[in-house]
Amino acid sequence: MIQIKEIGSLISINEEGFIVNESSYENIKNKYKEVIQLVKENCLSKLSTEIQSIYIRGSIPRGTEIEGISDIDVIIITYSAPQNLSLDWVEETVESINHKFDFVNGIELGFHSLREVEQTTHCSMIPFILKTYGVCVYGESVISKLPDYKPDSSLANEHLIHLAFLIDQAKNELTSNDDIDDIQDCCSWIMRIIVRAGLALVIIQEQAYTRDLYPSYNLFSKYYPKKEPEMRRALWYAINPLSTSEKIVEFLDEFGNWIKEAADRWLEVYNPAKEIHLPL
Repeated sequence: MIQIKEIGSLISINEEGFIVNESSYENIKNKYKEVIQLVKENCLSKLSTEIQSIYIRGSIPRGTEIEGISDIDVIIITYSAPQNLSLDWVEETVESINHKFDFVNGIELGFHSLREVEQTTHCSMIPFILKTYGVCVYGESVISKLPDYKPDSSLANEHLIHLAFLIDQAKNELTSNDDIDDIQDCCSWIMRIIVRAGLALVIIQEQAYTRDLYPSYNLFSKYYPKKEPEMRRALWYAINPLSTSEKIVEFLDEFGNWIKEAADRWLEVYNPAKEIHLPL
């Protein structure tokens, strides 16, 4: 089991209050560059005319990765909408690369259309991730064309507006599911969402942001000390996912329902119209 460690940090904020992108290609160690090159080659061989640009985000381009624990998060921007592309090769390709490099804890490929990324008036998660965490490794970078972001209600809304739906989706996927790998993947996914939602509840008070789990848990606990044990469990399940659906669903029925209600209360104050994306 992986122990909870006080690792991770809040992202830097400049004098004007905007989030600073601390990622760079120079931070990526050579062995990870080899994996990234293979990912690029596979993507370009399958979608040679569709790919506008490719980005790496997460701990690896920040130089804060942990060998065997960190994964490689790839964002691929395409000219066409992903639902109109043939992506049936992705799962097999990812599995093949995963088997080849044991120092990487998985590879995640996310496909998004150029039209989706060109959102500059409202806060939207993929443009935000590219601007604040991404580094371009292929094609014409869109990062400089994206707006600057602050740790404010618009950003918090991105984590909270869909929270209830995502928790219910996880419960549905877990019900009557006996595929252990699938259960663990779902557990880790939804618990990470919950921990980051905990930070979103206090972004306005702290004027701070991170995607790292421990500092997210820590700031949440500062404002909700009575719920610290439950959030610590969510953090534990995120890095040590359960393999039993019933226990995960039970936790989601309890703490999951509480944080859904907390998110609803936040939305009533900062987004009563329940807009999907708030203006920057």
